[in-house]
Amino acid sequence: MKYYSTNHKAPEATLREAVVKGLAPDKGLYMPEKINRLPKDFFDHIGEKSLTEIAQTVAQAFFGEDIPKEKLDAIVADTLNFEIPLHKVEEDVYVLELFHGPTFAFKDVGARFMARMLSYFVKEQGQSDVKVLVATSGDTGSAVANGFLGVEGIQVFVLYPSGKVSDIQEAQFTTLGRNIVALEIDGTFDDCQALVKAAFMDDELNRKLNLTSANSINVARFLPQSFYYFHAFAQLAAQNSADNVVISVPSGNLGNLTAGLFAKRMGLPVNRFVAANNRNDVFFRYLETGLYQPKPSVQTIANAMDVGAPSNFDRILDLYHAEHASIANDISGNTYNDDEIRKTIRETYEQTGYLLDPHGACAYKALKERKNDDEKGIFLATAHPAKFKEVVENCIGKTIEIPERLSEFMRQPKQSIFLPNDFDRLKNMLLEFS
Repeated sequence: MKYYSTNHKAPEATLREAVVKGLAPDKGLYMPEKINRLPKDFFDHIGEKSLTEIAQTVAQAFFGEDIPKEKLDAIVADTLNFEIPLHKVEEDVYVLELFHGPTFAFKDVGARFMARMLSYFVKEQGQSDVKVLVATSGDTGSAVANGFLGVEGIQVFVLYPSGKVSDIQEAQFTTLGRNIVALEIDGTFDDCQALVKAAFMDDELNRKLNLTSANSINVARFLPQSFYYFHAFAQLAAQNSADNVVISVPSGNLGNLTAGLFAKRMGLPVNRFVAANNRNDVFFRYLETGLYQPKPSVQTIANAMDVGAPSNFDRILDLYHAEHASIANDISGNTYNDDEIRKTIRETYEQTGYLLDPHGACAYKALKERKNDDEKGIFLATAHPAKFKEVVENCIGKTIEIPERLSEFMRQPKQSIFLPNDFDRLKNMLLEFS
């Protein structure tokens, strides 16, 4: 399959080129030339299938033309070595828990898949010096770093905003060493993302280094996130409850939501989606007005959603041919401030016993406010509450237990390089590592 740029000014690329390059030469994001619909029989029997079986079928539809089936099946099986359970929170409201992977966040799926796919292409091409750049507002850094940890021939640089990620999130990518380099940037997530994009556009860096990105701008990062939308539906189908489904998604850089929209295009019987924003409400304002006006991000307690210029907006526009009415028909939105998020965490715990993290709280509240009475609602819990221990404990007035695997990160010494928000400084440092 070929991949084209959302800016439509670059040559089409193969899957390998799209994965290795990350960003198209015209600064656009790669999109597959077609989205294959899955057969009716697949959905008729989806409730009988395991997560791995479902994901292998979906991966085949995306990548089967470019990677041998046995190799692709192995990549999927190795990626999904953890559960993604669906739990009932209250009547007609279910939570899909995406935090049972190695770093306790939803990005484990896309990051682990991409690491394995990139490793496959690197070995196939006999390369040994690939540099992965990734900007993170929290969970992406930990998921990517741990997904690539120890992968031969690949070095990872994680750019993150100083003082704007939780202590646990920071520990998960600044304590690893080996082939992982943490770059603490004096700025916001948007600044980190802009630095990564500038690196890909720099001729000298691209001549001297084999650069690729592991953000959701990379097709190998965001497309695999569609796996768990099918799995969520399958778990409802197994209970004979998969009717009139609406899914609420915590939304920052919009990669997770975009993956859900791709699943819908592949035939997933979902009525519509709800995009839950924190105070960084650029996408919500677009849904309401049809005007897209990026702005500097502001810091919130749902920090992984602190994005003022969401990259994957371009993919959503491309998917819907820039027709606002069509986008708004499939997606509604809500936005919440920190006080509303805190209140949701507290009241949900008191009323249902279910403990939310700040991002899941946005998705839960948006679902409750947007779901019709005849709909089954699923919201995505994208991170373990313990990753936001202080915030969550202040909300519920109780101490929460940190899983041992998370505690282990906190006991290791921090290793990071502090840099100003200056591209020349980043460029010189990358060249020094070459």
